[in-house]
Amino acid sequence: METIGSTEGPQQMDEHRTAEHPVPDKRGLKVVALGTAAGPAIRSECAGIATAIVVDGAYYLVDFGLGVTRAAHEAGLLGESLRACFVTHLHSDHVAELPAYLLWNWGQPVRGFTGLVPILGPGSADPTAGTVGLAGLVDHVLRGYSYDIDVRIVDEGRPPLYDLVDVREIDLPESAAGATGESTPAMDPFLVYSDDRVRVSAILVEHPPIFPAFAFRFDTAYGSVVVSGDTTESDNMARLAADADLLVHESVYLDFYRAQDFAPEFLNHQLISHTTPEGVGRVATRAGARRVVLSHLAGVATDEQWTAGVRAEYAGPVTVARPGTVFAVDGTNTLAAAPAGAAVTAST
Repeated sequence: METIGSTEGPQQMDEHRTAEHPVPDKRGLKVVALGTAAGPAIRSECAGIATAIVVDGAYYLVDFGLGVTRAAHEAGLLGESLRACFVTHLHSDHVAELPAYLLWNWGQPVRGFTGLVPILGPGSADPTAGTVGLAGLVDHVLRGYSYDIDVRIVDEGRPPLYDLVDVREIDLPESAAGATGESTPAMDPFLVYSDDRVRVSAILVEHPPIFPAFAFRFDTAYGSVVVSGDTTESDNMARLAADADLLVHESVYLDFYRAQDFAPEFLNHQLISHTTPEGVGRVATRAGARRVVLSHLAGVATDEQWTAGVRAEYAGPVTVARPGTVFAVDGTNTLAAAPAGAAVTAST
């Protein structure tokens, strides 16, 4: 797979110049791995987990890991072409940079969004205990940055950010009755969003003790992409990813953690809350997915160590994502690499 941008060292840029992001063809379905690292520990140079689904130039974001704001800009994904955002769950490494992304991508002066942007994700696991879901998180963000927001509305002529963010906490279907952070029932995917470019379905996955935790599937005229979020090996993932063109799945390299001086509770969390490479392979095989991309990499390993386990259980192609990698799905449901050095400039 090819990566976006130059492979040369850092270059100086006048802060008053605008970076251009040429792209030969804005049509089609592309997946951009903006960030690929698990967190919150920083164990590599890779940005935190964030994935962009680009359909005919408009894009959809899944999760907001550390570094997504700059990564999206460098990929040519400007706020003016954002259609919707999706949050898989409320662990900090998936939402920590949501405030920065909103504040850096809103309003005409930064070529940001000026219309309503849905943000979909989990509600509170226990509202009676005072815990907040996605709506509460975004509300606190907007109130916490209200001084800056209000100044820019007046000083820069931006539309009120408060009126542009449409938070939608995902209601669970009846088939999810009894689901908890420790046990998720078998269920069918359910529709959570649609527009003229995409239909997005969700399903509950198991990421104990976090609840709810979702995976998302994007169906388009060009093919289908599934993003796992964080999950242990899950039959629900296989249902969601049935016949998918591209399965972007998390993974954990347990030997890395076993070799460290971690507490037993931490090691147990890695074991029961994430999916080994072999587990990813079994899920992909049951689903009949046409290609696997590993992202949200928990632990440190070589590409061969990551992929060997998947290949032991799955016969299709496997790639370890790196930040900036672009995957293109063509109209025949097969995948091709984007041209070397191509950015993915989005447009509405």
